[in-house]
Amino acid sequence: MWMTGRNSRRIFFAVVGIALASLAVVVIFWRHTSSQAAPTAGPPAVPVTAATAVTRDVPIYYDALGTVQALNTVAIRAQVSGQIVSIDFRQGQDVRRGDVLAKIDPAPFKAALDQAVAKKSEDEAQLIDAQKDLARFKALVLKDFETQQNVDAQQAKVDQTKATIDADQAAIDAAQTQLNYATITAPIDGVVGFRQVDIGNIVHPNDTSPLTVLTQIKPSTVIFTLPQADLGPVREAMLHGTVSVLAFDQDDKTQLAEGKLLLINNQIDQTTSTIQLKAEFPNADERLWPGEFVHARILITTRKDAVTIPAVALQRGPDGYYVWVIKPDNTVEQRPIDGMTVDEDTAIAIKGLAVGETVVVEGQSRLDVGTHVAIRSPAPATEQPADKS
Repeated sequence: MWMTGRNSRRIFFAVVGIALASLAVVVIFWRHTSSQAAPTAGPPAVPVTAATAVTRDVPIYYDALGTVQALNTVAIRAQVSGQIVSIDFRQGQDVRRGDVLAKIDPAPFKAALDQAVAKKSEDEAQLIDAQKDLARFKALVLKDFETQQNVDAQQAKVDQTKATIDADQAAIDAAQTQLNYATITAPIDGVVGFRQVDIGNIVHPNDTSPLTVLTQIKPSTVIFTLPQADLGPVREAMLHGTVSVLAFDQDDKTQLAEGKLLLINNQIDQTTSTIQLKAEFPNADERLWPGEFVHARILITTRKDAVTIPAVALQRGPDGYYVWVIKPDNTVEQRPIDGMTVDEDTAIAIKGLAVGETVVVEGQSRLDVGTHVAIRSPAPATEQPADKS
């Protein structure tokens, strides 16, 4: 019995020893395997979004803030004194040139015209009588019944009467003009503003306040400024033909009108180093209103077959622009390029990037040269109109 218990303990210790040895072998093998596998696994791939460089025609715009101005603005005033007897327009009404806006009591001017006409008729009758006397005097002087002096005097009387008739005609024209001024008409097409004089009031040509203000808004103009450095490209564009200008609302989101560049001011403002420009818009739908602030976009040129990428892919470093290019093995390289941002969505790679190459759009902050990346989803290049950066 004693031998049996001793043998059992020996067997037990032997089994335990074998188990411990096996465990040690397993641990050593696991550590060895882990030490060899760790260097080959490497860091996990960095997730990024990417886009492919594509070619397309890109319009290049210069951006400026401008103010809408009416093509013509006329303060409607009375040209003769008198009482307003009618107002023939509604405030805010569209009127055409020649439309009646108001009338001044015409009675005094009609009376003056009638008086001038009557005076001319009287003088014309006197001329007829003087001409008859002159004819008789000329006949008598041939028979020595009248002196030449009397003939000359009668001739002077005829000439004087003719001059009086000419003056009468001038008085008639003046009276007719005054009568015409009693009817106030629109000198241009436009929109009538607030009425500032009511029926029954006496108006005068030198009144401070006009009857109303007439504004021509079709077409309209926009005045805006550009930096002096942009003068050369703008002038170059004008030499090649009509320069298109787009007008956007104050938020720079909605296009209001399309027109053309009308002129460049003849002097640069040396205080601000800017130049003023004027663009004209047909404004048929009246979306531009005088005094309104708008964003003007001037089409300078169109880059044909430009290599484009999303604007966020173009990074700026101490030595200029660069992009992160994804190579076929899904590692990245930092590549310097010549580029320009044309708007918030689009950039142009002028040199250094080929069509079809893939660039990182989001996730650049975690990248280093040779980093493995995992592309989440490509971002297609935009096709919005481009602005100059």
